[in-house]
Parts: sequence; structure tokens; C-alpha cells
Amino acid sequence: MARDQEDRAGRRERRRLRSRRHNPDGTMTLRDHIYELRHRLGLALLFILIGGAFGFFWFQTRFGPVPSLSQLLMDPYCALPAGKGGVRIEFDGNGCKLLQTQPFEAFLTQFKVGVAAGMVLTAPLWLYQVWAFITPGLYAREKKFALNFVLFASLLFAAGAVLAYFVVPQGLRVLVSFGGDAFITALAADKYISFVLVLLLIFGVSFELPLLIVMLNKIGMLPYANLKKWRRGILFALFVFAAFATPGTDPVSMVALGFAMAVLFELAVQIARIHDRRKAKREALSELGGLDDNEASPVYEPEQVEPEPVSPGPGPESRPGSESRPGWDDVT
Repeated sequence: MARDQEDRAGRRERRRLRSRRHNPDGTMTLRDHIYELRHRLGLALLFILIGGAFGFFWFQTRFGPVPSLSQLLMDPYCALPAGKGGVRIEFDGNGCKLLQTQPFEAFLTQFKVGVAAGMVLTAPLWLYQVWAFITPGLYAREKKFALNFVLFASLLFAAGAVLAYFVVPQGLRVLVSFGGDAFITALAADKYISFVLVLLLIFGVSFELPLLIVMLNKIGMLPYANLKKWRRGILFALFVFAAFATPGTDPVSMVALGFAMAVLFELAVQIARIHDRRKAKREALSELGGLDDNEASPVYEPEQVEPEPVSPGPGPESRPGSESRPGWDDVT
């Protein structure tokens, strides 16, 4: 009984420490930080599991105008020409279908797609848990910066995934066209789904490049002068990265990713140029803005202040017998 009461008291204390009202600065011991990390990770995993269960159900279910996940993923494959003169085979006239080549493959594929979709749908919930764990140790300016970083990172990742979704049909058309009439396409579910998910992930992560450049420029690690000097080399490296990063070796996805990253890089360079120009103006307006990094700041000599004349007070002549004691005051 006593131990249960101690456990309840400990849980109440940990909840109190997590409360902003009782602990506004987030001060905790190492043990409390570990408990807080376990609590936040547990909630994040719970939200991901709930989202994965919904994604697993959504895989074969259509919600009004919203198509099912399987239809969304299979639309690029089904856009390939089929039948006579086409490159895609349809079995027994049943329409566009994927192959299940191993037992339990359909379940694993549906589970993998459901978890991926659940992580995307519940991203605000589990990202908030990460945010709630790190935010007590940040200053107000750092909290604002981190919040903007998460917001723009999510938007850029979504933009990259959307672009990849529209690139997949063109890339597939080029990939399956090799070999001419010697081959016919009947893709296995696991291989095709993995190809699409990896392409979405690669495009989404690659679109974070401008955010990384802007962040490094904000903290002074990557000034505009260096970006301008390295521009050609970086652009070449971006297209090389696009050639190796895309899962399919088709030129469509390579060119699309490389061109998109080049445009985003140029946008980040212009943002860095504007930021550095404004920073230089602020430093020029400041009193010590023109000093070199190795130059010592000037030392100002204190002004000589003339002593104010002291008004004469009651002199020694006002005291009897003060003639023999010149300079003495009333106290002495």
C-alpha cells in the first residue's frame, strides 16, 4: 500500500514537472528527463500506430471523392498502355492488377503502405511530441526559429512528394519501354510499391535543400559570397546526386529531380543574398560595424570633469575661539 502511494505521488510529481504552470522553465533532473522522453516517445508511437491502422484500412476503402490508397499508388502503373501494342499485361480481362509472387506479400505490402500513410497523416501529432520534449531548453527566439523550420520542412517535403507522384508515370513509361516487343510488363506488388515509396521519399528529402542552405546562412556558416563562388560546382553536384539518388535509372525522374533542386538552390541563394545585404547594412549603421574581425575595438578616454566650486559654509570665524584654529569645522 505504501509503495503504491509512493508511485502515485511520483507520477503526480512528474506530471507537475511537465506542466508549464508549475515548471515554466522546464527544469528537470536527469531521471525526470528520461521519464519525459519515455512518455513522449510512447505517445508518438501510439499516434503512429493509430495512423497506421487507419492507413491499413484506407488501402482498400474509398472515402467519398477520396480514392483508396491502392488506387492512388496503382494509377501511375495503370496509366501504361495495355493490350495489343501495349507494354502492360492484363490477366483474364480483370483490369489493372499487381502480382503477388509470395504468400503473405499482399498483407505486408498493405501494412507497409498503411504505416507510411499513417506517419504522414499523424505527423503534426507525433512531431508535437518531439517539439514538446525539446522546447523547454530553448529560448523564445530559438523556439520561433525551430517552429518555422518544422513548418517549412513539412511544406517542402509535401511539395517534393507531389512532384514525384506526377513523375512516376513518365518514368515508368520510359523504363518499361526498353526491350521493345521482347518483354511485357507485369510488376510484382512489393517491387512496384517499394519503387514508388522510395521515389516519394527521395524527392521529399531532396526538397529540404533550400531550407538547409537558408538555415546555415542565417547562423553565418554559409555566406552568400561562398554560395556565389561555388554555384557552378554545387549545380553540377545536384544533377550528379539526382542521377544516383533516383531508384529508377530513367532520365525523366533524374532530370525532374535535378532541375527542381537547381531551382530551389537558386531560390535559397537569392534569399541568402538579401539576408547578407540587410545584415551588412545593419552592421554599417552600428558604431563598430566597420571594424575588421581581428581589429580591437577603440577604447574611449574618460572626460576630465572639473570639480564644482564648493559654496562656503559656516567658517571658523563663526565659532568662538576659532581664530587660533583655522580650517576646523563644527564637528572637529
